[in-house]
Amino acid sequence: MSQTLIELQGALESERTSSVALTEAALARAQASDGEGARVFTRLHAEGALKAAQASDALRHAGFPRSALEGLPISIKDLFDVAGDVTMAGSAALDDAPPAKADAPVIKRLIAAGAVLIGRTNMTEFAFSGLGLNPHYGTPLNPFDRAAKRIPGGSSSGAAVSVSDGMAAAAIGTDTGGSVRIPAALCGLTGFKPTARRVPRDGALPLSTSLDSVGPIGRSVACCAMLDAILSGTGESLLGEASLAGLRLAVPRTVALDGMDAAVAASFDAALATLSRAGAQIREIAVPEFAQLGAINAKGGLAAAEAWHWHRELIQRAGDRYDPRVRVRILRGREISAADYIDVLEARAAWIGAVEARIAPFDALVMPTVPVVAPRIDELADDAVFGATNLLILRNPTFINFLDGCALSLPCHRPGEAPVGLMLAGAGGRDRAILSIGQAVEQALRAANGN
Repeated sequence: MSQTLIELQGALESERTSSVALTEAALARAQASDGEGARVFTRLHAEGALKAAQASDALRHAGFPRSALEGLPISIKDLFDVAGDVTMAGSAALDDAPPAKADAPVIKRLIAAGAVLIGRTNMTEFAFSGLGLNPHYGTPLNPFDRAAKRIPGGSSSGAAVSVSDGMAAAAIGTDTGGSVRIPAALCGLTGFKPTARRVPRDGALPLSTSLDSVGPIGRSVACCAMLDAILSGTGESLLGEASLAGLRLAVPRTVALDGMDAAVAASFDAALATLSRAGAQIREIAVPEFAQLGAINAKGGLAAAEAWHWHRELIQRAGDRYDPRVRVRILRGREISAADYIDVLEARAAWIGAVEARIAPFDALVMPTVPVVAPRIDELADDAVFGATNLLILRNPTFINFLDGCALSLPCHRPGEAPVGLMLAGAGGRDRAILSIGQAVEQALRAANGN
C-alpha cells in the first residue's frame, strides 16, 4: 500500500480495488510472521475493520460515499479512546483499567468519514519520549536499513511504521514535542502537527494538556491535508498549491542548526538550494528566544508538571510497571511547585509574543525536523546516551509546540539515503497556509530528488 490517499481513493472510485481488498492486504501485512506487525500494533481490530470495509463498499456501490476517506484503512495511536477498548497508551500499568465508554471525538469523526480503523498502534509509553522505544510491547524497527535495527522515532512509533510497511494507508498520532513529526522524518514519511486547539483532544490520554496536538502521518502533504480537514471538523478542501516564487522562508540559525550530522546537513542544504532555485527567498535569522527555552524548562517544564498531575495516583499504585525511563521523567514534575508552573506559563506567553513578532515578516520557518538520522537501538542502551539523544531529537520540534504553532515535516533526502525530514512551521492558526506551502515544497523536492 505505497499509494497516497488520493491515489487509493481513485482506485476505489474506478473499481480497480475495493475497501475489503485494501483492508485484507493491510491486515495480512500486520499479521505476517516475518513483519513488524506484532510490534506495530498493540491491538488489531481485524473483525471490525472487515465489517466496516464491507459496509463502505456497499455505500460506495449505492452512490453514497461519506468522504474522500471512504473505505481507506487508517491506524490510530494507542492513546485514543475507542468504546469497548482499554486505552493502554503503550503501558502495562493500565491493563486493569475499565474499557472506554465512548469513542474520542477524533475517532467519531474518522468513522463518520468512512475510515476503516485497522487497529491501535504501539507508542512510547504514555508518549513521553521522542525515540519510540517500548520495553512492554517491543520497538517497531525503522524501515530504513532494518538489519541495523534503527529506532522508528516516537512517540507515535507504530503509527509511522504502520504506514511505511503498508499496514495502513495513513495513521493518526499525537504530538507534544514532535511525536508525529519525528517518526515521520525518521521513517521517510510526511507528518503534520496542527495548532493544538484545532483538533479536539478529549478522549485522548494526555501527556501535557498545554502542548498536546493530534495530527496525521501519511505519504504526502495532501494525505495530511485530507486528514486534517476531517480531524479538525472543518471539512476544508485540499488547498491550491502555493507558489515558491517570492516565498519568504526564514532559517533560524540559533540552536536549530546545531549538531547536524553529515547526512542531515547535506540533505538540508540541498533542499534549501532547490527551493532557492525555484524562487523562494531564504534568509537566515537569529531567534535568541530558542536559546532561552532550556532555561525556561529547566525544572521539567509544562510536560513534567502536567504529566505528574495525571500520573501521580497511578504511579503510587503501579509505578513499578512503568518503563523506568518514562517514570523518571514524570517524577520530575513532583518537584515543580505551583509558583514554578505559573512562572513557566508566564514565560511562555512572553516567549510566544517575541517569537511571533520575529517571524511575522516570513511565510514560514524552515529547519531540519531532526538533526540526526535514526540511531541504532543498541546505541541507546546507556541511560545517559538515551537521555542526550532524546533531547537532541526532540529539540527542534519542541520549539513549535511551545510556540503553540503548527508544523509540517516532509522528506528531503534522495532515494536510497537515510530519511531526513524538512520542517516548515508557522505561528498558531496558520495551518492551511503551512500545508499549502508544503505542497509546493514537496513538488519541488520530489522533482529535484527523482522521487
